[in-house]
Amino acid sequence: MSQSYVGINPATGQVNNEYPHTTDAEISEALDKAVKGYKEWRAKSVKERGEILAKVADLFVERRRELGEIATKEMGKPFGEARGEAAFSGEIIRYYAENAEEFLADEVIKDDEDGKAVIQKRPLGPLVGVMPWNYPYYQVARFAGPNLMLGNVVLLKHAESTPDSALAIQKIMDDAGVPEGVYQNIFASHEQIASLIENPEVAGVSLTGSERAGREVGATAGKALKKSVLELGGNDPYVILSSEDPRQAARDAIAIRFENTGQACNSNKRLIVMEDIYDEFLDELIKETEKLQAHDPMEKGENVFGPLSSEKAAERLVEQLERAVSEGANLRVGGTRLDRPGFYVQPAVLTDIPKGTTGYSEELFGPVLSVYKVTSDEEALELANDTAYGLGSAVFAVEEGRAERFAEGIEAGMVGVNGTTFEDVDMPFGGVKGSGFGRELGALGIDEFVNKRLVCFNN
Repeated sequence: MSQSYVGINPATGQVNNEYPHTTDAEISEALDKAVKGYKEWRAKSVKERGEILAKVADLFVERRRELGEIATKEMGKPFGEARGEAAFSGEIIRYYAENAEEFLADEVIKDDEDGKAVIQKRPLGPLVGVMPWNYPYYQVARFAGPNLMLGNVVLLKHAESTPDSALAIQKIMDDAGVPEGVYQNIFASHEQIASLIENPEVAGVSLTGSERAGREVGATAGKALKKSVLELGGNDPYVILSSEDPRQAARDAIAIRFENTGQACNSNKRLIVMEDIYDEFLDELIKETEKLQAHDPMEKGENVFGPLSSEKAAERLVEQLERAVSEGANLRVGGTRLDRPGFYVQPAVLTDIPKGTTGYSEELFGPVLSVYKVTSDEEALELANDTAYGLGSAVFAVEEGRAERFAEGIEAGMVGVNGTTFEDVDMPFGGVKGSGFGRELGALGIDEFVNKRLVCFNN
């Protein structure tokens, strides 16, 4: 296992920066600071915390170009998307800074001649956050924003491949006046994170990552009787029951699937298409995917795609596609590693994937469109739910009420009807089954790591 955090430019394969792991002594010191910082931070009013977090939000927006360039050169996200992610992260933090007083207000549940009873929402303490590389700012903002406003404090372990993004967030927190110990970036190892979760001073852990990582962190938290929030993988169904324009539907599906080079947990990974429009839909899908050309993600372009985040990610995706083909799937286009610097894999279209194979059940985290033909709504729903995951989903139909009826049967944390789910600061995000549990964003996002304390005032 690597003993350092290494940022590598996915477009070139060249190392940007390398940082050693935080030592055990530094981890202990960080925890001591967190405990002290928690006592001071929770004592501040929600308004006082909000004034500081508003400055954090401002800096995310002001520094969006700088942050975008860091993310692009560190994990390969197209620069326009990376810059937008940084700005959106500021919007998330501002949302909680401006609305936390309302979200955290006492809830009166009894008020009569015997007395009054209220539910108070209070912080739990220091939290550990384990965040991924694919959205290096957004993922942190949606965890840290609500919890800092609640009065919790954060020990943040970012992905080993995005250290400069992690340090850029820490600098924003420091420059905005977040007190010492309230938000701390740590370049921790997996073993150190496990020890932190087990430590009695830590109140909970939030992880966004793979199902494997979620099982490990969830098990450690469970043994230590700690609250956890797990946002894991997805194999989201994108169901097209009918369409007035199958070719436009195909172009729309491509635009969604290839955002962030297909590296999104809630991307439309399985396209389930009714047989009467399948051939026209697939033809357009292949034609448009064939047009795509590799390019530098720092540059603008049309009909282009960028690199995957790492050598490992590129190798794994190609191996998954080769295995799927060996098991009977049909690779219609793409799926090969490009002979050029960086971690480029030609976007792919995969069809005829046999039920029960790894290609049928695995999450393909990259620019791959997996397409299935169905003959009825019932078959489509069975296929949509035939997965270990349950994060996002979408269903489309031109007939009145058809998509709505279908959506009722989908087993997922998020469902879009005649469109994808809305992505905004007030829209809760999370899944069921193998996609984890808990919610982030919206009013629900501040309601996870909270002591819902009952207080009774007797007359």
